[in-house]
Amino acid sequence: MVRPFSARLAQAIRPRRAPQSHPRFHQRFASSTPNAEELQKKAQDTLASVQKGFGQALETGKRLLGPVGEKAAASLGSYREPLAYNFAVFREVLKQVYVAERLQPPPLSAFQSVYSSLWARARNPQYWRELLRSGDLTKVGIYAVEAYGIFKIGEIIGRRSLVGYNIQ
Repeated sequence: MVRPFSARLAQAIRPRRAPQSHPRFHQRFASSTPNAEELQKKAQDTLASVQKGFGQALETGKRLLGPVGEKAAASLGSYREPLAYNFAVFREVLKQVYVAERLQPPPLSAFQSVYSSLWARARNPQYWRELLRSGDLTKVGIYAVEAYGIFKIGEIIGRRSLVGYNIQ
């Protein structure tokens, strides 16, 4: 069953607590829990950096859009600071959702273990004999042709030409 986005977002934002049955977790994480002053300082630093970036973006927009950009920046007026703050909060919520939904790519060690096992199998003649005996060699061949075909399609898309590069 798929939970609605609002439920997943609420779970991602909810503060995490260690289980009550393990007091060693409380000892371990007690020192790493930031206090209110540290959180306030981090919020102020984030707000300052967002305001700086937002200001730079507005200046760039004014310069690129000319008089229209200047009018748009002037129309923000006192809403400039709340917009920057809301943007910072939105970005932090997106970070938490990203982590909670496990959207981050796998660690480098996962790639290394997969490729080391594939390389070990490819060098082992017994593995190839077993594939030939069981009839799975055709399946591996089909997978190889599919991978090669996907690679070639990517090349064609990248070149934007079926054969060679368009030189004009």
